[in-house]
Amino acid sequence: MKNYIVKRYQKEHYSIWNDFISRAKNATFLFHRDFMDYHNDRFEDYSLMVFEEKKLVAVLPANRVGKVIYSHQGLSYGSIVIKKNIKIKEYLILVATLMRFLNSNEIESIYLKQLPKIYNKAFSEEFDYVTYLMKGEIYRSDLHMVIDNEQGYKPNRNRLRALKVANEKGIEVRLENDYEDFWNQILIPNLKARYNVAPVHTLTEISLLAALFPNQIKLYNAYLSGIIKAGVVVFVMENVVHFQYSSGDEDRNDTASLDALFDFIIQKYSDKKYISFGNCSEENGCFLNTGLAYWKESFGAKSMIQNFIKISTKNYSKIESAIK
Repeated sequence: MKNYIVKRYQKEHYSIWNDFISRAKNATFLFHRDFMDYHNDRFEDYSLMVFEEKKLVAVLPANRVGKVIYSHQGLSYGSIVIKKNIKIKEYLILVATLMRFLNSNEIESIYLKQLPKIYNKAFSEEFDYVTYLMKGEIYRSDLHMVIDNEQGYKPNRNRLRALKVANEKGIEVRLENDYEDFWNQILIPNLKARYNVAPVHTLTEISLLAALFPNQIKLYNAYLSGIIKAGVVVFVMENVVHFQYSSGDEDRNDTASLDALFDFIIQKYSDKKYISFGNCSEENGCFLNTGLAYWKESFGAKSMIQNFIKISTKNYSKIESAIK
């Protein structure tokens, strides 16, 4: 039987952690320590590393609040990140070891925002089985919209009509490095007016992250006669391009500037397997924003679920009992 050792992440593990993330089968650049640590003053990091002798075989990006850990409250999703060639028996022993470690350190529960399966670099549903074995509870489900590029890009008639308007008006799309105009002129005012909220990232934070990850974080703006009308920030992964932020000026419907931006990006990244439009449910998944869902569906996006799971660490024995 495999002998695994669990250790808490320390700064001296920076390089080995990031190297593992780059090779794991279920990770994105959000698990890189530079992305995780830009806001480390807000969270008590409790990230874990699992070793087989001296070889790193799994990591868990996490933060701690009292007797609970989250994976990770500063990220859009979390997971037990694993090597590509792990066998299911090894995985079960590894997770049981991890949960036993947490339980022995007075962590009663783990709350995990599942990594949407479109981000997996290889087939990876082992944690679904662990959830069943450990009597995990799905306490929230968010509805996301995704284009599967293998099925083709098929906007509906309303979007095609809007794209014709954008073309007639001469909407111009540009890749930009400076986030200030989009953040201050479009995104912040719109979020304040519609939802009375601010962007998750400040202008300083998104500019820092874009500088740290220039190949993964991109800003595209739409202009009419040189005036910014809309903007989109995308996160570019191996299999997926994700719309992280998108917003348009008050006359975005008249100019179809946001439609033009989405169409440009969908076509530019047609080599990716999926185009992720993000969440369209609200209040912990209990309500569907029907207007937002329709708008995303009008580009040909289909529904996908992201589950949020609570597991009691004391149930590690249920995994051990399942291994014969």
